[in-house]
Amino acid sequence: MLCQHVVEKVMDEKTLREAGYRQYRGSEIDVWFNLNICQHSGNCVRGDSRLFKLQRQPWIMPDNVDKATVIRVIDTCPSGALKYCVK
Repeated sequence: MLCQHVVEKVMDEKTLREAGYRQYRGSEIDVWFNLNICQHSGNCVRGDSRLFKLQRQPWIMPDNVDKATVIRVIDTCPSGALKYCVK
């Protein structure tokens, strides 16, 4: 499966894993997060607390919102620490 992110660079799941990203699975879309490159801007948690919530485990739940919301919020990530894969 090919994945997209904020700058429209396409990566595959193997490359994401090798780069240190962790996968959060959803039924229509998966979210990938890399803590090592996160700038902690907070755009994700301010973008939609149903999707990203720090006090919850797992803290990223793609199925709590629609696919368009996942894409919209991830596209605001300035560091590239968040990426998504549409299934």
